[in-house]
Amino acid sequence: MFFRQLFDSETSTWTYLLADPVSRQAVIIDPVLEQLDRDLAQLAELDFTLLFALDTHVHADHVTALGSLRKQLSAKTVVSAKSGSGCPDLFVHDGDILRFGSYGLTVRETPGHTNGCVSYVTLDQKMAFTGDALLIRGCGRTDFQQGSAARLFHSVRSQLFSLPDDCLVYPGHDYKGRTCSTIAEEKRHNPRLGLHRSEAEFVAIMADLKLAYPKRIDVALPTNLQCGLATPAPVDGSTPTCRTWAPVERTTDNIPELPVEWVALHRAAARLVDVREPSELVGPLGAIEGAVNVPLSTLSQVATTWDKAQPVLLVCGTGRRSGQGARTLEALGFEQVASLRGGMTAWNTQTLPALL
Repeated sequence: MFFRQLFDSETSTWTYLLADPVSRQAVIIDPVLEQLDRDLAQLAELDFTLLFALDTHVHADHVTALGSLRKQLSAKTVVSAKSGSGCPDLFVHDGDILRFGSYGLTVRETPGHTNGCVSYVTLDQKMAFTGDALLIRGCGRTDFQQGSAARLFHSVRSQLFSLPDDCLVYPGHDYKGRTCSTIAEEKRHNPRLGLHRSEAEFVAIMADLKLAYPKRIDVALPTNLQCGLATPAPVDGSTPTCRTWAPVERTTDNIPELPVEWVALHRAAARLVDVREPSELVGPLGAIEGAVNVPLSTLSQVATTWDKAQPVLLVCGTGRRSGQGARTLEALGFEQVASLRGGMTAWNTQTLPALL
């Protein structure tokens, strides 16, 4: 397998290019927008066809080149189904395999730095591309983007430290000039996540880091939720659209749902409707700013006046009634409908703003 490790010095980001030298099919992991010309030149010079452009998570420190690579080379963009992103071609889940020629990458969900972190592992388990979940002698921060030190601890122990000891670790960043490590090295020497650390010790370490606010997050995060493509406001003032209106997932009961992380950043992307009774909106769960109250019992009647082409996002206390409402609207012919997964209970668990 062809392998090349590429570096962006401004953000200390590693990008990885992998290819089958026979079929010339390739994938790229964590490409940086500022390095787009470099990566396009590499692909052209080596006569590779880029099948997939992958991100290990929605980055907060740089803008991804996923969308640009799709526009230029028709590569399929790939992120976790739990990332909250709105525009990729493929949402991947734990255990999915992405194949290029005779090679492939297995997806391993490794949340903790963010909810939507994944690591990509070669089929022979000789190489693991760990994003910010596991760095060389470190790990990504857990105080932004729904981070959780406890989840990261379990992700690394179960999903990465279960790999063979000689598996090479290729992280998303390194700030000291290091290129790779091994699972055995990180088990033994990682000062945060090594096997000598307990979960309680790791959580305490992460809580005491007192890191500065990420300087690029306010630009990078919303842009990366659109695959790194800035979405200009339409001249008519309407809501900008994307390849897919939202990362909707269906439950086993066939209810379309959206995660709170995506909704928190895209409330203007859909008609926001709270289907609880009016008295519940002033209760302990509160209500999302901008939501229109239409009790579930009146939804089918009120919805007859709505534009069926406009996306609708339904909210309730736990997701049960909003799920029923989503089914009702789909039966009425609405195609872009979703229920807020977990309702206001999940919204408040993530400490997102509500009107109390």
